[in-house]
Amino acid sequence: MAFLADTLSRVKPSATIAVTQKARELKNAGRDIIGLGAGEPDFDTPDNIKNAAIEAIRRGETKYPPVSGIVPLREAIAKKFKRENNLDYRPEQTIVGTGGKQILFNAFMATLNPGDEVIIPRPYWVSYPEMVAICGGTSVFADTSIDNGFKLTPAVLEKAITPKTKWLLMNSPSNPSGAAYTEAELRALADVLLKHPQVWTLTDDMYEHLTYGDFVFKTIAEVEPRLYERTLTMNGVSKAYAMTGWRIGYAAGPVQLIKAMDMIQGQQTSGACTIAQWASVEALNGPQDFIAKNKAIFQGRRDLVVSMLNQARGITCPSPEGAFYVYPSCAQLIGRKTKAGKVIDTDETFCSELLEAEGVAVVFGSAFGLGPNFRISYATSETLLEEACTRIQRFTASLT
Repeated sequence: MAFLADTLSRVKPSATIAVTQKARELKNAGRDIIGLGAGEPDFDTPDNIKNAAIEAIRRGETKYPPVSGIVPLREAIAKKFKRENNLDYRPEQTIVGTGGKQILFNAFMATLNPGDEVIIPRPYWVSYPEMVAICGGTSVFADTSIDNGFKLTPAVLEKAITPKTKWLLMNSPSNPSGAAYTEAELRALADVLLKHPQVWTLTDDMYEHLTYGDFVFKTIAEVEPRLYERTLTMNGVSKAYAMTGWRIGYAAGPVQLIKAMDMIQGQQTSGACTIAQWASVEALNGPQDFIAKNKAIFQGRRDLVVSMLNQARGITCPSPEGAFYVYPSCAQLIGRKTKAGKVIDTDETFCSELLEAEGVAVVFGSAFGLGPNFRISYATSETLLEEACTRIQRFTASLT
């Protein structure tokens, strides 16, 4: 009898974590490596947020918190949704988790029965289908393409819906593509969802504050109030507030769902770190001016990377609306050979050979369900990004 659970046979390890670990190992071995796999800002957490955590420690805020989160944070979350998204949630409609991953996992655990389907636009964040599999559901992938900006269309959504569909999982701006949905695009998708009352929407809005140019962020329950009662709106402090290591995610939705997630979390981890929660109160309620400054820096990096990658032989790189990723195509390089005679037969091979030849670590697109592409995180300095893109240009030019 096998000791490990059968569930593990349905789950793959995270490719993004694997690339980051591989880059770290090569660096430790003395290689000159530029790692562009990690999905976290290189900015430090703002001092006012750090100080709020220190003050919480000094006040003795070091005991077990309520499972769903401390009241001041749940109140701050409700205020945030009203202030920034025009969504009315009471504090009891909110929940705080140990990062966005726990929010997503608990939502699926609370709702999925064997055979239930979750529609996931492709490319997708690597953890989505694995969470669905662990929770006993079935992922139904809805394809996008570089030609439509990696966005789900109403026709593709309509075709993907079946009587077994329980959730549509939306991520805007997207990891890995950076694609973000306009109000009109969300309205068109909402029109489809209104015809299928069994389908709920889980919106992963983690990159909400990282949109560029004239783009205006909207979330689907804001665009279509009739979907409010069957939408879980998820967010967190990780990206906009440079708080990835604090591990605080949150969501708001119907009370029945929030209570079910609370019950699961109560048997799983209980409440998220009390000190990190007090820091998050300050993040949501405190000064927000640094977000615009950081966003301007990210936009400059995006423009640099898009420009340089489009100058690389065989690479096509669209300019995304948000997040801090680009998702270029390397389709024109499939079939070419390296100097050593290695055939570039997949995007995974492209990325491994790029790492070997030039010391640039990126994540292959097939890990996100759509290739031949690769993902670059531009959450690092312009100096390193320019050097990395120069190396990519050199590598692609060397292929025959």
